Amino acid sequence: MFGSELMLRALCAALVIGVCAPTLGTYLVQRRMSMIGDGIGHVALTGVGVGLILDQSPVLAAVVVAALCAVGVELVRERGRTPGDLALAVLFYGGIAGGVLLVGAAGRSSGGNLLSYLFGSLGTVTDTDLAVIGGLGAAVLSAMLLLRPALFAVCHDEEFARVCGLPVRALNMLLAVTTAVTVTIAMRAVGLLLVSALMVVPVATAQQVTRGFRGTQLAAMAVGGLAAFLGVAISWQADTAPGATIVMVAIAAFVVVALAAGLRRTLVRRSGPTDRWLPWRT
Repeated sequence: MFGSELMLRALCAALVIGVCAPTLGTYLVQRRMSMIGDGIGHVALTGVGVGLILDQSPVLAAVVVAALCAVGVELVRERGRTPGDLALAVLFYGGIAGGVLLVGAAGRSSGGNLLSYLFGSLGTVTDTDLAVIGGLGAAVLSAMLLLRPALFAVCHDEEFARVCGLPVRALNMLLAVTTAVTVTIAMRAVGLLLVSALMVVPVATAQQVTRGFRGTQLAAMAVGGLAAFLGVAISWQADTAPGATIVMVAIAAFVVVALAAGLRRTLVRRSGPTDRWLPWRT
């Protein structure tokens, strides 16, 4: 695998996305907005259709369209006139419908490309794609790590963050835009229909063994990177779809860690009353 230039590009792209997506997903899980990645992913499909019609880069068009829609949803959520789940439903159905219509209008020749955006196509990543993924991924990662205290305060309690003088609206917009960017760059690896899994599953895995927010975020980044590496390696050996393989590895890691954590808690509960009276514990 390491002797193939194509697979090295695919591995680098997968590692960037595998680390960046859980970093952002930690904040989304904290806000109970785990499924927003799916909604923005559907909207990004509309951006892909716009790019195909205008004969422009579908990735860049998807970034612009997804970012605008993410900002719009954040404004709707902030004003409170529409419930968050209803706004996400509009994203789901409007985005997928608009994408199908626009891609159909672009011509039959684009139908094959549509599957690569929906389910990922790491094997077709070019040097230009890798440069775009690396640049945007570095920007997302820097923003999420450098602004961790302020973003955590906003996600945990907006009113408290506002009282402390934090620019709550600007930080919310930053989260919305970075979510759109992460979804868009991840569609080359796992596809628009699976990208939300990389944002949520590593975070859920990390929460089984960590307590603090910082520890959860770092552990989720490690799980996401490991899932990306193992997913690409397994797909190379077994000739399976890389995106789906990465997601299945992440889910398998969650199942194993959850079972191990549950077993540990059971053993601790059973041994607790006995250990309480041991001489060296007094």
